[in-house]
Order: sequence, then structure tokens, then C-alpha cells
Amino acid sequence: MSEKNKKQFGVWMDSHHATIVGRENVDSGKFVILGHEKVDDQFVHTSESAADNAERDFLHKLFKDITAHMQNVDELHLTGTGTAQEQFIKYLKETPQYKNVAATESTSNKMSDESLIEYVAAQFK
Repeated sequence: MSEKNKKQFGVWMDSHHATIVGRENVDSGKFVILGHEKVDDQFVHTSESAADNAERDFLHKLFKDITAHMQNVDELHLTGTGTAQEQFIKYLKETPQYKNVAATESTSNKMSDESLIEYVAAQFK
């Protein structure tokens, strides 16, 4: 499979937000913003265990929302500020349709959509 035909995506994420970047025509064209996803944890938790369970549930919801933008992904570059990227890679490896995704990761601060598009494009050159 040539580089031009691979379905390449980039995601900037932390534990509450994600910005998803992909190609205009799925496997060709310039990179564009495909979407922004966000989860809100507005509940008061009565115990540490409940808070941990809620955080895990919110992260899994965020992961599902992110993957909804990435059909048949071949290559993925994740970047962000914390451990959410590592957890997302683990989630992908445990999900049958994503287990063969070639995922790379880096650490970066939040950036503008335009900067993120440039950053992701540079990862796939």
C-alpha cells in the first residue's frame, strides 16, 4: 500500500478534549479538521472509586467519539499533554477493528487548528 493510499489521521487530546485531523478525501488530499470532541464530568462523586469509574467511563466515551471520525484508519499520530494518548493507544489495541493501526505519539501543548493541521501533515511526510 503506497503512502498516498493510507488512511492517516492525527489527534490532539487530553483527558477531556480531542481534535481530530484527517485527509479531505479519506485517503488523499490535504489534512483538515474532521471534528472536535469533548466530555464533561459535571457530577459530584461521593467516593474515590466512583470518581475513578466515572473518569474511565468518560475517557471511553471520548475514545468512541474520536474513532467515529476515523473509519478504516491505517496510521495515527497522537499528541497531547498527558497520559490520555497512551490510554487511547491501549484502547485501540484492545478493539478488534483498530488493533492493527500503526500508532505513534508525542507530547505537545494545545495548539490552534491550523497549527495542528501543519503538525500532523509533518508527521506523515
